[in-house]
Amino acid sequence: MGEHVRLTAWVHGHVQGVGFRWWTRSRALELGLVGHATNTRDGRVLVVAEGPREQCEKLLALSRSGHTPGTVDLVVESWDPAKGDMSGFEER
Repeated sequence: MGEHVRLTAWVHGHVQGVGFRWWTRSRALELGLVGHATNTRDGRVLVVAEGPREQCEKLLALSRSGHTPGTVDLVVESWDPAKGDMSGFEER
């Protein structure tokens, strides 16, 4: 199914306390991805997901779609080779 990658996405906006991490976990599991969604002290959510690049790109597009809990103002992403050190998808 293609190259496996690691997506790291910093999600800015009103994304804490609104179910965004739960929503991200649900979408990631539907897409067959592993990783985590973590609240940060500055109000952002850090999303780290691994799997086929096409599936990671779908998760990124969903995060930017305007159809998420809360309000996403900006998503800043970076791409790396998959490390293969995660299983499941956690809310942290």
